[in-house]
Amino acid sequence: MLDDKLQHIVTSTSFLQEVLAEAEQEFDHYYIGAGCITQTVWNVLSGFEEGYGIKDIDVVYYDAHDLNGEGERSLEKKLRQRFSHIPFSIDVTNEARVHLWYEEKFGKPIRPYQSVEEAIGTWPSTASALGIKKIDDYYRIYAPFGLEELFNMIVRPNKKMIPKEVYEQKALQWRRRWPDLTVIPW
Repeated sequence: MLDDKLQHIVTSTSFLQEVLAEAEQEFDHYYIGAGCITQTVWNVLSGFEEGYGIKDIDVVYYDAHDLNGEGERSLEKKLRQRFSHIPFSIDVTNEARVHLWYEEKFGKPIRPYQSVEEAIGTWPSTASALGIKKIDDYYRIYAPFGLEELFNMIVRPNKKMIPKEVYEQKALQWRRRWPDLTVIPW
């Protein structure tokens, strides 16, 4: 039932439909995920306008044959140009490369991901560890922690990888934008 609710919200959100349609053409194995999906749901539940509080649209994929980042940068540039009319940045991440820069950004090394689903399972909160993709007219939802906390507006830390301070900063920013959120402390 929650899958159906999420699919309805996604199909009713114009910018997500545009990006999903393009991503379906560009990638073999991808998801649109994290904040842009989670925050779209929170906006609907809170009665906020489409796009409120969203900073970017994350497009994630997995290509172990492109570890130098050229393909990732090229795809990001192409999608940013294609969606220049959308008021959010488009961030494209090849999850096969994350281990190459994660330590520099977050202060600890990680082992290489084996799939895009494995990467999604490490995202900062249980509600934002979420991806959706469109294949023909079918929507595939990947939510390793389920959708209950998303629809109950509960933010719980996913301690698999994220540092405490990063979670707390994100949770504080989200709570300011969506005051009805229940934030579970670290």
